[in-house]
Amino acid sequence: MRNRHFFLIDLLLLPAAAVLAFALRLDTISFQRQGAALLAFTALIVPVQVITGALLGLYRRYWRYASVDELALVAGSVTLASVVGAALLFALLLPWAGIRSFPRSVVLIDWLLALVAVGGPRFAVRLIERERQRRRRKLRLGPEKRILVIGAGNAGCMIVKEMQANPQLGMIPAGFVDDDCSKQGADIHGVTVLGGRKDIPRLVRECRVSEVIIAMPTAPGDTIRKIVQISEQAGVAVRTIPGIYELLSGKVGVRQIREVRIEDLLRRDPVRVDEDGVAKMIQGARLLVTGAGGSIGSEICRQAANFGVAELVLLGHGENSLFQISRELQRNYPHLALHAVVADIRDRRRLEATFRRHRPQVVFHAAAHKHVPLMEANVEDAVTNNILGTRNLVEIASAHGVQRFVLISTDKAVNPTSIMGATKRVAELIVQDAARENGRDFVAVRFGNVLGSRGSVIPTFQEQIARGGPVTVTHPDVRRYFMTIPEAVQLVMQAAALGRGGEVFVLDMGEPVRIADLAYDLITLSGFEPDRDVKIAFTGLRPGEKLFEELFIEGEEYRQTCHEQIFMARNGFSAPPADLPSEMDLLLRLARAGKESAVRQQLRRLVPEYTPAGTVPVSSTPQQPCLPSSLPPLSPSSPLRLQGNRPPVS
Repeated sequence: MRNRHFFLIDLLLLPAAAVLAFALRLDTISFQRQGAALLAFTALIVPVQVITGALLGLYRRYWRYASVDELALVAGSVTLASVVGAALLFALLLPWAGIRSFPRSVVLIDWLLALVAVGGPRFAVRLIERERQRRRRKLRLGPEKRILVIGAGNAGCMIVKEMQANPQLGMIPAGFVDDDCSKQGADIHGVTVLGGRKDIPRLVRECRVSEVIIAMPTAPGDTIRKIVQISEQAGVAVRTIPGIYELLSGKVGVRQIREVRIEDLLRRDPVRVDEDGVAKMIQGARLLVTGAGGSIGSEICRQAANFGVAELVLLGHGENSLFQISRELQRNYPHLALHAVVADIRDRRRLEATFRRHRPQVVFHAAAHKHVPLMEANVEDAVTNNILGTRNLVEIASAHGVQRFVLISTDKAVNPTSIMGATKRVAELIVQDAARENGRDFVAVRFGNVLGSRGSVIPTFQEQIARGGPVTVTHPDVRRYFMTIPEAVQLVMQAAALGRGGEVFVLDMGEPVRIADLAYDLITLSGFEPDRDVKIAFTGLRPGEKLFEELFIEGEEYRQTCHEQIFMARNGFSAPPADLPSEMDLLLRLARAGKESAVRQQLRRLVPEYTPAGTVPVSSTPQQPCLPSSLPPLSPSSPLRLQGNRPPVS
């Protein structure tokens, strides 16, 4: 059935509906008495119905896949046509034709009959198509999988609708599972909500379920972990749709279903961002991102492009990674003014030329050497890249009128035991000192590890599992904070929009994760049994590593900002010294001379809380990181001073 066929059907059924409306109202029709009124009504209402339907797109729909949207379209079109037709009838046509007697209820009866006349044939096609799908499913060769869908929300409903619309997938929805008691027992798209997650083992047996699909993109990691454990105990395969950060387009379908990954077990509630504030900062601005080819830098570029930046400068040292992100942005944002600059942030002359040419208004500084053990063995490069590079950028940005500068810092800058952490703390001091001098919005943002970044623990574990193990963990009690790259960057941009100069913002990273548990979960998700199929080996802490990372320096004040997941640290006891430039000059001379011991001593002068590995033994007693899991509401003017670390959380 094509839309021209529906047009012809409407031309036949709508006049019949008008005649029938008169017949139902008057019991019988006398053409001698009501013929003029009937003719006038039919001649008016039928063209109005057809024209209204055409204007609203009634003849452009594909009715084989009609849904609630099409039902609303039919109802709206018929209702609007009846209202317009009635107005024209009583205001113009009847007075013009001299017809004084007209039963007004005919209009209402005709409206009901027109709904049936217009909607009936169209939805009959939809019902026929559904029956054809059922028949094709019965004739389909091969076994069909009965699917239990976890989550009866929007995502779960879309998954079920796609299964029903595509029988070639070989997937039959056996039922929904949802912990919301108000949904249990209800039918959604002909599929029943059979119970809560505790009922999964029973439902797997009774409904002969062969696979569980978790359709909960905003569920936290603890919820996903529990569902996976229950499903595995029931002996059924588990898959999921990606988390909310992977579904930025809002589209959910069978193609997005994938195996459960470690990121799903670590996800938290979605980050809520004041998009208006971030857009005001970025939209129409000239933006420069250092380390643009890296994990964080490239995501900053993506989100900045999405917010409508006017011009984007990608600055990085790695040619291949810079090429990849620039090509991706050119493909997705063809009208964006994009410039890829291959440069080292230690090359001041090159930076000067870049700033003169592109005149950035906002700078995100994500370039850094980040690998802790590697920097312990390459002290000079850690100092020159993380400190000299940052100083070059800050000074040049200040000289060229950059209004907003954002340093991407790390939790390893707090009470550092590594060269990497100490150099990042000095970078924070440089930014704070510049904000004090120029009065502009120069800020730093601290957060922990990001999932999926190059060289991070997850890819390393995956490589070790692929080789058959062992999976190496440094210490049974080592814990780290984790965030996904998109959510970390969203909070970075939110913090940047809040900055007024000199602040060190700290992202709420949630609870720290025990790396041994991470290894255990990843081995299990890979289909192996830990310590039987794949061993876990403890190798000891590496140079510069700590058991626990912290987010605040002891004695440092922090305030809760207007965003519940962003805190502001001020007045740390290692505030920028008055002679910071001369102290950094000495540090750089020592680094270039290869005097590593003297470099560490000079770093301790700049960062008194820095304790190089071997100076103080690493405690084997776990300590709770300084950021509590919940805080009382704080006004921006009432700081909370930390008075040391707290006991561990079991």
